[in-house]
Amino acid sequence: MSVESLIMKVLKFGGTSVGTVGSILNLKKIVEAVEGDAVVVVSALGGITDRLLLTANLAVEGNERYRDEIDAMVARHSDMINMVVRDSAKRLALHDILDRHFEDMTILYDKVYNERRIQKGMQDAIVSYGERLSSRITAAMIDGAGWIDSMKIIKTETKKGRNMLDTAETERLIKEAFKDAPRITVVPGFISTDTETGSVTNLGRGGSDYTAAIIAAALGADSLEIWTDVNGFLTADPRVVPTAFTIPELSYDEAMELCNFGAKVIYPPTLYPVCNKNIPIKVKNTFNPDDPGTTITQKTNNKGRVAKGISNMKGVTLIQIGGEALSSVFGINRRIFNRLADHGISVITLSQWPEGRISVCVNDADSAEAVHAIEQEFAKEIESGDIKSIKVRSQLASIAVIGEDIREAATMRKRIPELLAREGIEVLSVAQTTSSTNIALIVEPGFLLQALNIVHNTLIEKP
Repeated sequence: MSVESLIMKVLKFGGTSVGTVGSILNLKKIVEAVEGDAVVVVSALGGITDRLLLTANLAVEGNERYRDEIDAMVARHSDMINMVVRDSAKRLALHDILDRHFEDMTILYDKVYNERRIQKGMQDAIVSYGERLSSRITAAMIDGAGWIDSMKIIKTETKKGRNMLDTAETERLIKEAFKDAPRITVVPGFISTDTETGSVTNLGRGGSDYTAAIIAAALGADSLEIWTDVNGFLTADPRVVPTAFTIPELSYDEAMELCNFGAKVIYPPTLYPVCNKNIPIKVKNTFNPDDPGTTITQKTNNKGRVAKGISNMKGVTLIQIGGEALSSVFGINRRIFNRLADHGISVITLSQWPEGRISVCVNDADSAEAVHAIEQEFAKEIESGDIKSIKVRSQLASIAVIGEDIREAATMRKRIPELLAREGIEVLSVAQTTSSTNIALIVEPGFLLQALNIVHNTLIEKP
């Protein structure tokens, strides 16, 4: 494979795309039909990552059923090999790899069982076997495909107690590894190793998307394709909004906002590497490959459509900071963002009201710590009376109306709450994010379903 290939795609297939014999054979057809070079990044077989973690928990608890779980995983992978790999020599070689991996894995599980604890890094090593095995099966199944170990090319470093991508070293290793790779090369997603120690790490749940994006950016791919079990990004969750439809085009900003507000189509960090290289992303359905799906690029032709889609989250907390002198508190919004960031808390929305009130929205799980952090940051202002109250309302729901042209629609922030108010739905807070590509509303969860359908059917227009 040449880095300067005329056509080069990176295709990522998620767990549902490699979950059954039928789905993995669909993958084979899709990949073998690609013209030019292709890198295929795969997740673990559907449900295996959760099962690996469940088995570890059983071992920690001293429950000997963990051995039955290991046997069940061996049987599932063995059956998959026998069903999809036609070449007998490849089948035998794969069964040898399977046996070695599960022997090593069993040693780890036995250690957990005997010690009743999972040592640092051991969980990362355990869950890595899902992608190691699925990628080997996929490579053996595809005619002429090669295999590259992502643990040798995706490197992380520890920063503030977290595994972060070592970008420069990873890019160097990817370019070197793919110089002599065959036209189709399979890579396990999600897993990586520490640059200094060589210990197994990973890129987080959903990290196979990120692996694919990292490789696409390093190789300068023509496109990144995310193959999943839906036709692309939908205008809303079809389980709650029956009239939802596939969005044909999104900008990087629009896709990021949809992901941040609850759409689980792709892992949000996936967008950063390819956005910087202006590489288009296509989100397509493994089970319906002829559907055009959603294309994500730098700029799109909105054709007058202000709102592209809506997303929602449950389990959010609204923190309302009150005080007539709030406007005199220098840099109050920046101080809130910075203090919460220091505590590892993400701000969903922040809005300032003319009547002396600031509303901050965070996840319920972060609410107690967020309130404590705000009280610490503004202790002097609370004592002086500049801040008179901090009120908290939890277990609420957020709705985000997303579209690049919303930033140009000055009336939208007022129109949406009025639209809901006519139906008796109170909007507790309304804010526009720093990217200005969405308007976020906070409502009582009992009104969420009704509010989503009203907003979608009124504002979202088919292209």
